Amino acid sequence: MDLNTVLTITAARHRDDLALLGPQVAPLAGGSDLFGDPQTHLTGLVDLQTLGWPALTLTETLTESLTADAGTTAVPGLSIAATCTIAELSRLPAAPGWAAHPLFFQCATALYGSFKIWNVATVGGNLCASLPAGPMTSLAAALDAEVLIWRRDGSDERMPASAFVTGNTTNVLGPGDVLRSIEVPASSLAARTAYRKISLSPLGRSGAVLIGRLDRDRRFVLTVTAGTVRPVQLRYSSLPDAGTLARDVAGIDCWFTDAHGAADWRRAVSGVLGEEIRTELEPTALDATEHPTGDL
Repeated sequence: MDLNTVLTITAARHRDDLALLGPQVAPLAGGSDLFGDPQTHLTGLVDLQTLGWPALTLTETLTESLTADAGTTAVPGLSIAATCTIAELSRLPAAPGWAAHPLFFQCATALYGSFKIWNVATVGGNLCASLPAGPMTSLAAALDAEVLIWRRDGSDERMPASAFVTGNTTNVLGPGDVLRSIEVPASSLAARTAYRKISLSPLGRSGAVLIGRLDRDRRFVLTVTAGTVRPVQLRYSSLPDAGTLARDVAGIDCWFTDAHGAADWRRAVSGVLGEEIRTELEPTALDATEHPTGDL
């Protein structure tokens, strides 16, 4: 869609250029959301792609003993630039110890869009659109990532990605603020994960996305998105029993209804998908062989 009220586009070269941002000047990355609707209040754009942020950077490492009879492995964390495209993230090869690596492609395929959108839509843009069905929100929250925000006043702020989205299309950014990166810890990337998505049609927008993560110390986190207006996380010191998990999923209080599903349907299917995830992540005979002492 043409933005025919926009008079200026500034190619940002350093952080000082972001001072132009405000209620009438918006940041531009991939533009798949920005150009999807009329934006008659805008008179200018600031292009973030020209800042040249590296899309994907391996960061701090976690030393893990992955099996009882093997040596240690250095598991790296990951920094995802807000301007990284979903296509780039989906093609990232696994680093040593990244048991959670399949989530990148799984969440990318939950994006409601064609391959053309994959190649322009950005990870940060998907979070900033803050749609309940935003798959990059699901990914970042499920991996306990932190987001780095450049505030308009020049300060930096870090917060859990699960707290970044506050409601249906709302988040913590104010006018002039920019999402800089998503920082994924090595401990989450080393965890076992299970992913479930459901929608009313095979290629439709997600009605519910649930991701379970079983950490190396056996702590369990279930992240519920798409069916709720904001990410909801259920945390346990170990894998819960079926009854406990079902009760806690049913107790979530921010389900919503739109064209992609009714609130009661979303609650019901999330209970089913949550139990599938719990069952998939139950300790197996292989776990017992790899960790005979019971410690991960």
